[in-house]
Amino acid sequence: MNWLTNVVRPKIRNILRRETPENLWIKCPDSGQLVFYKDVEANQFVIPGSNYHMRMGAVARLKSIFDNETWYDIALPEVAADPLKFRDERKYADRIKDARSRTGLNDAIKVGYGKLEGAAVVIAVQDFDFMGGSLGMAAGEAIVRGLELAVEKKSPFIVFAASGGARMQEGILSLMQMPRTTVGVQMLREAKLPYIVVLTNPTTGGVTASYAMLGDVQIAEPGALIGFAGARVIEQTIREKLPEGFQRAEYLRDHGMVDMVVHRHDLRSTLARLCRLLTKSPALETVAKPAPQDSDPAHVVSDPDMAPVVPHA
Repeated sequence: MNWLTNVVRPKIRNILRRETPENLWIKCPDSGQLVFYKDVEANQFVIPGSNYHMRMGAVARLKSIFDNETWYDIALPEVAADPLKFRDERKYADRIKDARSRTGLNDAIKVGYGKLEGAAVVIAVQDFDFMGGSLGMAAGEAIVRGLELAVEKKSPFIVFAASGGARMQEGILSLMQMPRTTVGVQMLREAKLPYIVVLTNPTTGGVTASYAMLGDVQIAEPGALIGFAGARVIEQTIREKLPEGFQRAEYLRDHGMVDMVVHRHDLRSTLARLCRLLTKSPALETVAKPAPQDSDPAHVVSDPDMAPVVPHA
């Protein structure tokens, strides 16, 4: 046994691992440059220099859109955690438990209600970190509940889509969420309320084939991958080489599938302007106010379907 090799070096490596956070630096997938994590976080998860748009979590996304970074979490219907008792390499119930522990979310979609430049809006955000943002029963219920709330409050509904498709562990029950959410969108349309979709990287599969492509206005973030099947599957099916940039946001805009490609820094103002135009509301002069504290009576919730969100630092 070599004491220096087997004992001393492992101890040194363990000390270094404890002192150096794993996410201290981020490598840009586009340019390869290393960027300090805090700088990327402060820049709304856009890599300075290359402008590459990293994935953004649900809570960070809601903070970036709502006034004063404050909103109300919407209570979502409970669904069966493992309806098919599915198991592959691991139990589906264990995968759900791990995803909840890692992300702090109950499922792939978080719904919030609050103000956007003074106007009430309902926003649903799909978090790709939760099992690839897959569409299952809980996610379908979240979208439908958000659409119902928008009708109740007579406010626009905004969806930030990010998904790898339907959740295979729920089988046909996940596929049933496609027509259910489509019916929900039609309900919003009959109420003559705006439905705006923001397509983020990536948005694919059954989500693209349902509510993600039914918006009154389709917005995409720069470079976002958007499609139903993967490019390799399409090439093997049609036996042709696909064009450069196929299924990317800019290509889809140029070919009429997306209305506009908007940089993340301009997204909040663009959404607010669209909501005003589509609801024929005048522009409001918004004054930056400090976020309400827990003791602030203005933050008391009267709606039993909502739970107050403590302002995030």
